[in-house]
Amino acid sequence: MNAEEFIALLRKDIPLTPVQQERFRALDGLYREWNARINVISRKDIDALYDHHILHSVALARYLQTTGGLWEQFAAARVLDLGTGGGLPGIPLAILFPETRFTLCDSVGKKTLVAKAVAEALDLDNVVVVNARAETLGEPFDFVVSRAVASLSDLYPWVKGRFSRGILCLKGGDVVEEIAEVMQRQRLSPGSVHTWPLSSWLSDPYYEGKWVIHLEK
Repeated sequence: MNAEEFIALLRKDIPLTPVQQERFRALDGLYREWNARINVISRKDIDALYDHHILHSVALARYLQTTGGLWEQFAAARVLDLGTGGGLPGIPLAILFPETRFTLCDSVGKKTLVAKAVAEALDLDNVVVVNARAETLGEPFDFVVSRAVASLSDLYPWVKGRFSRGILCLKGGDVVEEIAEVMQRQRLSPGSVHTWPLSSWLSDPYYEGKWVIHLEK
């Protein structure tokens, strides 16, 4: 999938301004350039940047559309992208939500160099990149997002008490045991945990068994 195919697919469900389209087009060149210096995406997978990484990231936005009201909450929120790596899912989401304030956090300094460079090249003034551990961040957030960073049971304590609305995680595989464990450890009620299969939106077999896990506050 190239940038034009990605944009055409996304526009079926999510309106895009010309500026947003240009920013999505620019991602290919930016990530290829930086990935040649600092490996944040598998070099065997860089040709699938839009198929496997950008589309995966914006699946969180598609989930928000299905929830009735959550899109509007997110669109005026403070969001922490925990373990952002080279800026995923935070940078694609920041393109889609220009009024949302994103803090992209990773403990690996060279990865945050990539995220910061990409955000600056795109002129994303709603993005701040920090090289830190989540536990050291002082400011509060409305939402936390993450993309395959850690198990839910590990991730939740890192941000507990630092968010007011919810955690949105992109996960793969059998998530039933992982969800049960975090619910037990954190005493979460069944009604506060939601799952959404990406295959309900994306027909690519790559997305079979991939999920958005939403833990409400």
